[in-house]
Amino acid sequence: MSTKRQRHQRIRELLTSQAVANQEQLQEMLRAKNIEATQATLSRDLREIGVVKGPAGYQLPEALPLQRNGIVNGKSNGNLERVVPSELLSAEAGGNLVVLRTQPAHANTLAIEIDRAQLPEVMGTIAGDDAVFVAARNAAGANRILRMFRRMAGLN
Repeated sequence: MSTKRQRHQRIRELLTSQAVANQEQLQEMLRAKNIEATQATLSRDLREIGVVKGPAGYQLPEALPLQRNGIVNGKSNGNLERVVPSELLSAEAGGNLVVLRTQPAHANTLAIEIDRAQLPEVMGTIAGDDAVFVAARNAAGANRILRMFRRMAGLN
């Protein structure tokens, strides 16, 4: 039986050494190393480690390129300025919600970067396969967020 720390370390080693497309594959790789983990445990582990799933599979947060030149409201927004132009296809607002459309399997990557940016007007995000719902604090905030994303993506 492995401890959480050992499991996390082995997951990091596996993700660093090879491409992992999904949780089932990771679960099999761990099993080959004599580490048993349920799907729920594995999901929790990946979230705690900060693993990001993109079109190429799982990546550790330290493996993602960092860009610190995007500033929103005086605060660095990290990778958001890099991710939005490559991921965002369209954006529209209704009430206090902003709906961002991406290619299939890309919504989670965008939602993670929005959450990491900790934009003051964003209450939270929900990602599907090709859409991100961004909840703003009010309709005016949703319109500001919409303009910001459209500007970042060059959709104006």
